[in-house]
Amino acid sequence: MSTSSSVYSTPSEFLKGVDEQLEPLLDTLRSGRHFTIEDLVKCESLDATLLERLKHYVERRQNILISGGTGTGKTTLLNALGKLISDDDRILLIEDTSEIQLEKPNLVRFEARQAQAGLPAVAIRDLLKASLRHRPDRIILGEIRGGEAFDLLQLLNTGHSGTLSTVHASSAQQAISRFTSCVLQSGVELPYRAIKTNIGDSLNVIIQLERRPGRRFVSEVIQIKKYNPTTDEFEFVVEPAFARSSINSGSYLR
Repeated sequence: MSTSSSVYSTPSEFLKGVDEQLEPLLDTLRSGRHFTIEDLVKCESLDATLLERLKHYVERRQNILISGGTGTGKTTLLNALGKLISDDDRILLIEDTSEIQLEKPNLVRFEARQAQAGLPAVAIRDLLKASLRHRPDRIILGEIRGGEAFDLLQLLNTGHSGTLSTVHASSAQQAISRFTSCVLQSGVELPYRAIKTNIGDSLNVIIQLERRPGRRFVSEVIQIKKYNPTTDEFEFVVEPAFARSSINSGSYLR
């Protein structure tokens, strides 16, 4: 939708203008398609400059964490980024509930289940532990909610690049804290700073989403460079979410 202001002489002209701005988005919804990354540019969830950087992250097999509150479009962006993955890559998709609509020729789907009819429960952690036996080139984890963060971190530390996942957080900085807290929920006793060091070594990019009335958009993108255990701080680069923003490098967060 365009953000430019217009003056309308009658209510009917105003409604016609709104219809014209919404038409590209409505075309997508009518067709039954799921959003592509280009659709997100059309509805101004991100701009063309950021689009190229996101494509670059996926092509370079960066480990990407998408963060945001409820209803900010985390799954929508995850779907769109997943479509950028090469058809030659073997993708392992792990979800608690089937939500991600990804069509790829070499896709393997795992879904957790509750215990039922004499069948044992299968948790996300079980699926992550079994994932390496399927020789995936990339792993997509629908959402990080608890102790499975430890198993995902173990996979990232063994050289599994190009992973995509989401987490609930109100900022990119809080996403790291949330990830760390989820690792601690695994019950595995690891020093707090050792967990942060592993995160600093394994997680490359965090994309923060926000929701405003009538709009969902990428508000922040950070590239994690490293974690300094001496100062207990992460070194990162804040990339512009939109072309008018500036890049802040050499910043730190705890």
